[in-house]
Amino acid sequence: MSEIRGIWITNTDSTVLDSQANIAEAMNFLAATGFNVVFPVVWSKGATVYPSQVMRSQFGLAIDPRYTGRDPLAELVTEARRVELKVIPWFEYGFASSYNQNGGQLLAKKPEWAARDCNGNLLKKNGFEWMNALDSQVQDFLLSLILEVVNNYDIDGIQGDDRIPAMPCEGGYDAGTVARYRQKFRRQPPSNPQDRRWLQWRADILTNFLARLNREVKAVNPNLLISMAPSIYDWGYKEYLQDSQTWLQRGLVDLLHPQAYRRDFNSYKQIIDRLVTEQTPQQRSRVAPGVLLNISSYRMTPQYLSQAIAHNRYCGINGEVFFFYEGLRSDNHALAKVLRNGAYAKSAAFPSVANLAQPQPENADSSVARGIQNLFKLWQNRF
Repeated sequence: MSEIRGIWITNTDSTVLDSQANIAEAMNFLAATGFNVVFPVVWSKGATVYPSQVMRSQFGLAIDPRYTGRDPLAELVTEARRVELKVIPWFEYGFASSYNQNGGQLLAKKPEWAARDCNGNLLKKNGFEWMNALDSQVQDFLLSLILEVVNNYDIDGIQGDDRIPAMPCEGGYDAGTVARYRQKFRRQPPSNPQDRRWLQWRADILTNFLARLNREVKAVNPNLLISMAPSIYDWGYKEYLQDSQTWLQRGLVDLLHPQAYRRDFNSYKQIIDRLVTEQTPQQRSRVAPGVLLNISSYRMTPQYLSQAIAHNRYCGINGEVFFFYEGLRSDNHALAKVLRNGAYAKSAAFPSVANLAQPQPENADSSVARGIQNLFKLWQNRF
């Protein structure tokens, strides 16, 4: 049996990366709970969580100051390998330069990299300030960070999310992008950021960046996985230019983790049911939804957790990735115990690149889940 059993490791509201001892304890806990892959943050708030020559040369800051004198990514790889966990570094901030910092150090040094809205202001959405993801220099910079990690660490892939490849639809009004659009269409970009052609043209630029990322990472090692965790389609397409359906159709991603972040099971089920209808069985074999364990004061209930996993298996989805680690440890490890004693009680191998290229055979847990669901439907139909 192969499944994707993943967890995001953050450096916000978390102490996992604060020391190698903390990292080792977390990896032990995850392996004992039944996980097989971790997604540790390596790019956040305009700084890396590993010593970066790219950042040193471009911005004079080799690593997030919290980790000076250490290499948390190297430490995590060592501890994860010790307990046979896969490691896929997560470039959390992507093309976002800062959060409520007016662009932070990146745009202070390179203001020409700023994304602009239709009024010429620095592009800001939900507190995040953005670099221009459509600009070739900005794309080269992000890709250089990714390739730096790929070339220097014993990892299993790389991951983007709702900020890479992405940009708020309100962006693209900088002089360079406007000139490119005008050259192609002989007119100014529309003031409506969700104009159909304007939306698709910018989304295509980001899709082409992902294609380039895929090529260059696979050129280093064809066995590395390209993992993406975008916002749910088509909201993510309209709001952040993430054409994730096209990514799947073109085979640009090995793993897709749509952020199905809902706080009750019925809302989550609606998203999963829609995902299943939008995808072919081959595409579905690459999908492991993002599931929200905790954020701020919210905590997932044990019942909801069990329902979500059972429904994933019923729908032929063999895996999920949880946001984020600390949710497993809350309430005396309540959610971890649900997994350890239930859906994750039996170990599962992490799928290979070759396995992901074709639909996965139904495993026993999936068969049981379908049987329970079908019996429940028959019972309902009697009344």
